[in-house]
Amino acid sequence: MEQHKYTNELINETSPYLLQHAHNPVDWKPWNQETLDLAKKENKLIIISVGYAACHWCHVMEHESFEDEEVAKLMNENFINIKVDREERPDVDQVYMNAVQLMTGKGGWPLNCITLPDGRPIFGGTYFQKEQWMNALKQLSDLYTNKPETAIEYAEKLTEGVQNSELIELNTDEAIFSTHEIKDAITNWKTTLDFNLGGNNTAPKFPMPTNYSYLLRYGFQAKDQQISDYTNTTLSKMAFGGIYDQIGGGFARYSVDAKWHVPHFEKMLYDNGQLVSLYADAFLLTKNPLYKETVVETLQFVERELMNDNGGFYSSLDADSNNTSGELEEGAFYVWTKTEIQKLLGNDYELFQDYYNVNDYGYWEHDNYVLIRNESDKAFSQKHNISIIELKNTVVEWKKLLFEERSKRDKPRLDDKILTSWNALMLKGYIDAYKVFDKKHYLNVALKNAHFLVANQLREDGGLNHNYKDGKSTINGYLEDYSTLIDAFISLYEVTLDEQWLNTSKQLADYTFDHFFDDTSGMFFFTSDEDQNLIARKMEVSDNVIPASNSIMARNLAKLSHYYSNKHYLKTSKQMLNNIKESMIEYPSGYSNWLQLASDFSSSYYEIAISGPESLYKLKQINQVYIPNKLIAGSIGESDVPLMEGRFNDDETLIYICVDGACKLPEETTERALEQMSFYFE
Repeated sequence: MEQHKYTNELINETSPYLLQHAHNPVDWKPWNQETLDLAKKENKLIIISVGYAACHWCHVMEHESFEDEEVAKLMNENFINIKVDREERPDVDQVYMNAVQLMTGKGGWPLNCITLPDGRPIFGGTYFQKEQWMNALKQLSDLYTNKPETAIEYAEKLTEGVQNSELIELNTDEAIFSTHEIKDAITNWKTTLDFNLGGNNTAPKFPMPTNYSYLLRYGFQAKDQQISDYTNTTLSKMAFGGIYDQIGGGFARYSVDAKWHVPHFEKMLYDNGQLVSLYADAFLLTKNPLYKETVVETLQFVERELMNDNGGFYSSLDADSNNTSGELEEGAFYVWTKTEIQKLLGNDYELFQDYYNVNDYGYWEHDNYVLIRNESDKAFSQKHNISIIELKNTVVEWKKLLFEERSKRDKPRLDDKILTSWNALMLKGYIDAYKVFDKKHYLNVALKNAHFLVANQLREDGGLNHNYKDGKSTINGYLEDYSTLIDAFISLYEVTLDEQWLNTSKQLADYTFDHFFDDTSGMFFFTSDEDQNLIARKMEVSDNVIPASNSIMARNLAKLSHYYSNKHYLKTSKQMLNNIKESMIEYPSGYSNWLQLASDFSSSYYEIAISGPESLYKLKQINQVYIPNKLIAGSIGESDVPLMEGRFNDDETLIYICVDGACKLPEETTERALEQMSFYFE
């Protein structure tokens, strides 16, 4: 058994990120009441250091500073040192990230914040080199020893800033939404887009599934060809890029350059879940085979690398892995040298080299190449005078060869905790893939995951837990857990017509009103009223890599209002959107999930109700058409859902198309039913 010189309290935690630091010489403690009480008792400043297992720069700072005995001595003598896994405790991360952004104008991970013994922040930043870190700690320690009143005064002002930032006020104007406002938002948005390479016109480039999902819809509904072209350029370039694992499938976190080439190599569950949904929808609209391949390969990666036998999904794979010298190195698992590829492929090398750009275009550093494509299979096959089928078969063989060779390398480290919210995003990915490709396997995986979440994360009191690890469900759920799971379960109902999923969604929504809702603003807090108080109780309203929990919740309530004829849900949803309407029009890229809701409210939104013995068959036909402005209700027998009341008939299956409760005559064929709808903005 390996002997360690140091072991701290993190050894008792389950988070892989915290366990990575359990043998640092720093006397790390977990975030809990006992640790916070100790800081007050000893009157010591607190270092709150936040990161996550797949974070490259977190590992760098650990190696340079937290594994260094000199740094550890300084930290242990003068501070109470707390390590936080941001994925386990997004509430703690949110508060101190906000503080660091107010102090420095930017944020990121690792996040390091120094606070008073009561948790009020006085200093912070992201990655620090060893000398910078030590200097900062000495100065702060001296300040608090010699001039505590100065530190306290600064902390009071900063804490007030944290409490007041991103405060949402109730908008008492009438809630009116129009497609003109949406067009204004898109006009503002266009100035920030890279129409040539996709994504934003800056680097690094993050895949932003929520943004592209909305722009896919907008281009289609507004008949805006420029936006449709932009969205397809983005999706194609991402799938061609090094950000997408060309050999094993799945997307990395982001690319450091403008052409989606060299990623930070960590792979996160939440990215891949949302990108599966996006590419499935994009295939439905465009029938581009690249999009289908991307979905299929990404789901193969998820099942191979991130799926537990119990049906839960793990959180992430690290950016770093051991290189041939046995040292941790970013991207070591994924990159190739020319020599390696030539040896593997022999006569096929020249063709492979051109297909995956083993040349100046695909070069990274240290003789390594990150595989990247820059033309379609059709264009490539014409250039090389081979058939598409022959090319595709050849590429499959290449991938198989390189995959087998790569699997001999040391794999990136796995973060095997299971988070409710991220699982819900992956669950929705599987549902969307099933909906579009009608592959029963995808539905089976989705159902297994949904049953796992109900059995393990849904408590008897109706609340959710956030985290699952080593057979234990822990940490009271956040709004992100409720909003994403309600969304996924509504989607699961929409493909199975099994009412248990819809009913559970409603129960979870009612629970959030009891424990998260703020009557003053009409929005939902990120934390439950049963949680320990931090220095501020925050709300998440702007859509980022993951949509804001409030925007998902607002969309959920709008849908549930249709199913259950619930005016309170609808009124709340409209009020929430009205509260952020001005920000949405001015900064649309930060409010794209809200724009989805604005589009539903400002144009026809269809209730498609299918009732009768052939409902599932007709539902599958409807799902072969891209209809962004709809919800599905249905049953193959009598139903308790208010929207389905009085619609069942043993003898025939009828499709009802309704807008705001007004229905057209029911139709027997999906073709006739589809003719009753306009998919475009009116």
